[in-house]
Amino acid sequence: MRWEKLLSSKILGYDKNGLKRNPSYDGRSAFQKDFDRVVFSSAFRRLQDKTQVFPLPESDFVHTRLTHSLEVSCVGRSLGNLVGEKIIERHLRLKKNFTKFHFGEIVAAACLAHDIGNPPFGHSGEDAISDYFNTGNGKFLKEKINNAKKWNDLIKFEGNAQGFRIISQLQNPDIQGGLRLTNATLATFTKYPKESFFEDDALLTASANKLPKIYKKFGFFQSEKNIFQTIAGEVGLIKKTKDKNAFFWCRHPLAFLVEAADDICYSIMDLEDGSHLGLVSFKETEALLLPLIGKTKLKLYNSRDEKEKIGYLRAKAIALLVEQLADAFLEHEEKILFGDFENDLISVISSRKPLEKIKKVSVEKIYSYKTVIEREAVGYEVLGGLLDIFVSALLDSANPHLSHRTKTIIKLFPQQFALAKNSEEDFYSKLLQITDFISGMTDSFAVSLYRKLKGISLPQ
Repeated sequence: MRWEKLLSSKILGYDKNGLKRNPSYDGRSAFQKDFDRVVFSSAFRRLQDKTQVFPLPESDFVHTRLTHSLEVSCVGRSLGNLVGEKIIERHLRLKKNFTKFHFGEIVAAACLAHDIGNPPFGHSGEDAISDYFNTGNGKFLKEKINNAKKWNDLIKFEGNAQGFRIISQLQNPDIQGGLRLTNATLATFTKYPKESFFEDDALLTASANKLPKIYKKFGFFQSEKNIFQTIAGEVGLIKKTKDKNAFFWCRHPLAFLVEAADDICYSIMDLEDGSHLGLVSFKETEALLLPLIGKTKLKLYNSRDEKEKIGYLRAKAIALLVEQLADAFLEHEEKILFGDFENDLISVISSRKPLEKIKKVSVEKIYSYKTVIEREAVGYEVLGGLLDIFVSALLDSANPHLSHRTKTIIKLFPQQFALAKNSEEDFYSKLLQITDFISGMTDSFAVSLYRKLKGISLPQ
């Protein structure tokens, strides 16, 4: 892979005259425009009412998906700038058209959008949708979808793939290209550049008989596979398989930085949230963070209160991790460009063991906290219930004599979802429209709509 292609500023989509869109100059780079378009999108705004870990009313301190995404973007920009500076020094030909800030802008925009496809109730929301189709009330729908790959999209519902669908299609649905982001940002956003259903023994790791860790999930549904194929060609990603009918590429190099920024933030910030909520003691939190700051001098540390101390240690730890991760990327640049680097960057830095210890404590004391588990349980009930209601309406809509109930449910759907115009050949698309609607809900709206449709509460 070559950096000149990897940093493509061409925009996905066409204008109203059918011509390729090229960025116009208005004082911003094409990649800064990517960032701004994500910020002003409705899908990004809804992240303010989506759970990161803790139930939102629990505390005004804890992170939502929105604040988490903003922090990941800041860390990603720093990583991109550090890496970009050295890359340009190594490849002087890049100096004509790029600066280190272009690297940072691409990573920042991709980081900002990295959780934009996550459904309500955190990662348990993904599981709730998957389980509905895999083992729940929707499992019988398999017989209506005569395509293993399409069915796999549903039984392994993936927020990353939903995010790609949102930014490349659903936002601005009347404009080809959705948010009209650059190919570089879209490829960097896609941490798992493969389809959900894939079989190729040649790519399985011999020890575990499975794909490498960095390809454990998938990044686009069958409905968007051709869009990603276009993007992969524009930025020059290496295809991982010789099968012409399979959609599987190596990662865009900067996707490793997006993943690293996310790993840093959820590891450190979840611990800080847990400490402020009293789930992890100050002493234990301090002991977990101190190994991550190296020999950094702690100025005025003893004069701070406990919350300020934790915030101070968090900032120092993130700064050190950013340096280590940038160095790791640069050390492995050649392997990354050849598509041969199949680890996450966190696993090859010197601070990986302290981070592993933090994750272990988080699993034991934070992610297992009672209200966190209760929220997950609510998510299964609410999302499963909503899927039942709207899938039933979809099935009934094929009846020429619609029931009043079905007509009422269909009216609740946003206008872009023509649920009543059902056809057998398009059933997969109709189910995706339902998951689009439900996964795009905020936590509060999902609970409120569920309660109203179940007759638990009345509209105000």
